[in-house]
Amino acid sequence: MARLGRAVVMVGREFEMREYPVPDPEPGTVLLRQELAGICGTDVHNWEHQRLAGDILLGHENVGIVEALGAGVTEDATGKPLREGDRVVFPPGNRHGSYGFLPAADPPYFRGGFADYIYLCQPETVLLKTRLPPEVAVLTEPFMVGIHGVGRSGLEFGDTVVIQGAGAIGLVTLIAAKMRGAGRLIVVGGPAGRLALARRLGADVTVDIAEAPEPAERTRLVKAETRGGRGADVVFECAGFLNAIPEGLGYVRQSGTFVEMGHFVDVGSLDFNPNQLLMRKNLRLEAIWGYGSTDTFLKGLPLLERNEFPFADLVDPILPLEQTADGFAALIGGYRLAGRDVIKVAVRGAWS
Repeated sequence: MARLGRAVVMVGREFEMREYPVPDPEPGTVLLRQELAGICGTDVHNWEHQRLAGDILLGHENVGIVEALGAGVTEDATGKPLREGDRVVFPPGNRHGSYGFLPAADPPYFRGGFADYIYLCQPETVLLKTRLPPEVAVLTEPFMVGIHGVGRSGLEFGDTVVIQGAGAIGLVTLIAAKMRGAGRLIVVGGPAGRLALARRLGADVTVDIAEAPEPAERTRLVKAETRGGRGADVVFECAGFLNAIPEGLGYVRQSGTFVEMGHFVDVGSLDFNPNQLLMRKNLRLEAIWGYGSTDTFLKGLPLLERNEFPFADLVDPILPLEQTADGFAALIGGYRLAGRDVIKVAVRGAWS
């Protein structure tokens, strides 16, 4: 009798736990036992706004243990020997396909992270062996998004930086900006627990949107912390709310840079004045798509593996697979679960 494993399936606004046969890996593929899978804002937005039709497997921020190697798989993408029992991370997509966001009914199964297993069956999947603890390794994909955004920003040593949003993408972007040499780091967001972690990670100033609920007030507070009150050199929009975009553009100094990182799902449109917010400021506008390419993983993973920041503190809480729905609900319900502020919610499979 075939082994069975569990996977969480999004069916409209509901989540169902289903069982599927666990595959034996074909040549060139790998079967992982899932340790942790992060709930990304992209997952949440797809669920909240129902941008994917049908029964869907979600989860693309993963770390797992090699359960079985298909014929021909002997090393990772950097040439390190790969064996059963090794911990690996991987970019969740390439030109052949992705992991997560896929129909649940289509075999082969276990192509999303919210499951007991992950079957790495897409051609050219880039496997990277790591000795990071799972609660840090699960941040690999979002950290690469931060690396990509900061790399595109042209940030220079000593620049004043504003980060909108104190969720996982905002916090890893904060770390990446600090690594790049930012001189002053300002985080605008909430709730208070997330902002406290931002300060521990290196933020010089935090602005709590609950204490300053009006955009004009937040803009005044931000600009007061910049050189001469002129505005920030670089602003990263990581909040994922439409109204954050015109507000963030208002934070940018003359000839500064604005980097859009918060809208990987279509959540609608907004009106703003391009003459006042873009052209008169002579600003540079960048917009990134995820982590960009697998090269970002190859270059960025060694930075994460230094583990010089309290990365593991970002992953809170870690929930059993059965509570995946609770994690999603917390991320649209005030970022709180069981009376605590949540940062990056992760779920664990049966094997972690």
